[in-house]
Amino acid sequence: SSAWKRNMVTADIVRTVVGIIGNIISGCLFLSPVPTFLEIWKKGSVEEYSAVPYMATLMNCMVWTLYGLPMVHPDSLLVVSINGGGCVIEMIYVTLFFLYSTRSKRLTLFLCLFLQLLFLTLLSILTFTSIHDVEKRSAVVGTICVIFNVAMYASPLSVMKLVMKTKSVEYMPFSLSLASFGNGLSWTAYSLIPFDPFMAIPNGIGTTFSVAQLILYATYYKSTKRQIEGRNAKGVGEANLSEVVVGNNDQDPSNINGIDVFPDGF
Repeated sequence: SSAWKRNMVTADIVRTVVGIIGNIISGCLFLSPVPTFLEIWKKGSVEEYSAVPYMATLMNCMVWTLYGLPMVHPDSLLVVSINGGGCVIEMIYVTLFFLYSTRSKRLTLFLCLFLQLLFLTLLSILTFTSIHDVEKRSAVVGTICVIFNVAMYASPLSVMKLVMKTKSVEYMPFSLSLASFGNGLSWTAYSLIPFDPFMAIPNGIGTTFSVAQLILYATYYKSTKRQIEGRNAKGVGEANLSEVVVGNNDQDPSNINGIDVFPDGF
């Protein structure tokens, strides 16, 4: 009995440590768009940036915050802390989008946010008034969390398709892929102590997607470097040719610095 208690205490400590690591990594992921929003703030416009990723992340954080409440899924304080913080951060991003968007985009953004809050309100009311068993509450809210989380983790699929098509990882930052891997891995480990299928499934899928991104990065890293070097070399070559032409615009255009540019027959 005492050995069993010691094992339980050890498992709780490990789970807490893994959860804290997960909070730190997730916090870094939530804060990664800060440079983008500083640029938006300086320019006073969102330009062609899309609010969709931030709205999706906000919705994901809201349902996970609901899931982590003691009345829904006890002993999940670390789930509430990171997702509650994520809600605040994503709301700041959405607010900046609202301030620096055109009138038509503001209307769309407001409508989407209203629908999200309406959905969360209805889900909360249903959870706390119609479902009186904690396990059933956990199952209902957890299932919805799985759907939203898998959708969020699946969003890089379009970028992965672009990478395979162009053989370039230029638009798939390594740091973000690595952080996504660490995030998925830490929360998958957290969900195994004890086993929580509603956290294990989406984070396991997210970890798999992140591994696929890292494999693509390793596969196409060299070809990406060659493509960038080729573009840079071409740009330098064009600049040098432009300088030569501009510097000799008073000469015979068919002869630059004594070199016959247009040989006989052209």
